[in-house]
Amino acid sequence: MGLPLDGILVVSMEQAVAGPFCSNRLKLAGARVIKIERNNGGDFARGYDTAAEGESSYFIWLNQGKESIALDLKTKDDRDIFLNMIAKADIFIQNFSPTTLSKLEIDNSTLKSINPRLICCDISGYGDVPEMMKKKSYDLLIQAESGLIDVSGSQEGLGRIGVSICDIGAGMAAHAGIVESLLLRARFNSIKDVKISLFDVAADWMTVPYIHSRYGGAAPKRVGLKHPSIAPYGAFQCSEDTTFIISIQNELEWKRFCVEVLKDPNLSKNNKFSNNTLRVKNRDLLDETIQSILLSLTDKTLKHRLEEASIAYGRLNTVKDLESHLALKKINVKNSLHDNLSIPSPPIIWEESEKKVPKFNQHNELLRKEFHDKPKEK
Repeated sequence: MGLPLDGILVVSMEQAVAGPFCSNRLKLAGARVIKIERNNGGDFARGYDTAAEGESSYFIWLNQGKESIALDLKTKDDRDIFLNMIAKADIFIQNFSPTTLSKLEIDNSTLKSINPRLICCDISGYGDVPEMMKKKSYDLLIQAESGLIDVSGSQEGLGRIGVSICDIGAGMAAHAGIVESLLLRARFNSIKDVKISLFDVAADWMTVPYIHSRYGGAAPKRVGLKHPSIAPYGAFQCSEDTTFIISIQNELEWKRFCVEVLKDPNLSKNNKFSNNTLRVKNRDLLDETIQSILLSLTDKTLKHRLEEASIAYGRLNTVKDLESHLALKKINVKNSLHDNLSIPSPPIIWEESEKKVPKFNQHNELLRKEFHDKPKEK
């Protein structure tokens, strides 16, 4: 059986996370991905850290199976190689700054004049807003600008989301947009480009806090390991200091939680806790009451009661705990030094195969030979 994107050629001028995330998912579905890197060291994510047996954890994560070539698009020879790639490509991805491409006199209309069936995907920080186009944009900056940080952390202080969430989200949105554009092209012979900004992605995620702020009178407060609009939903400790995140989603669950877990049926009838709105309003008293009961229970007892009552819960794990989690699926990856690494698997894997990360400019000779000549017109 073939893969969904067999025969699809992706040319990607990418760096860091958002662009590489997108092309990585296309590669996993069978697309061929040519990664164009700067000729002065390549994708700067190669140097983010050395955690992956001497290489970058970010680069190992998002660049398996790609073909790497370093091009200087200011030179005629390299520009010709690039344009010959574009002539054969199905998809062009770029997440460089808009000014970078304009200085190189590379824009979508130029590329489409060479290949009218090309789908162009532009990933930027703030989109086409004139006042923001030249502004450098990185993940933490977008978290800050979008208000995401304002609803993250605890009452004691603001907190960054612990992974590059806006970059990842932009890569996911770009991947979805490209697949939809490929379907549009295949079904209706229509070409639709994809434009994604990190800010748009973060703003979309902020819809619920935005509605609360604009129409409900106030944005949700930072509540740490609690849910801002549902209670009880948060962190509680048992007698062994194990922390559980316990989630109550409706009134039936709340009654069951009181009766079967807390063994206090009267608590569900308390007028201060009779519905979710009141429980959120009286959260401090509610959490204090629940915690005082749970501190008398062992880890094993609490877990048993929660499962018997069909109450949703999770343990507050460390990253170290993730390594041995029962639900964790892994893939094996070779870094460019041929060291084997076992890392978390993407959610969708179409085939089991060895995944190698390219050295900088590893495929230079082969790609230059392949794309040396301008393709013949069909």
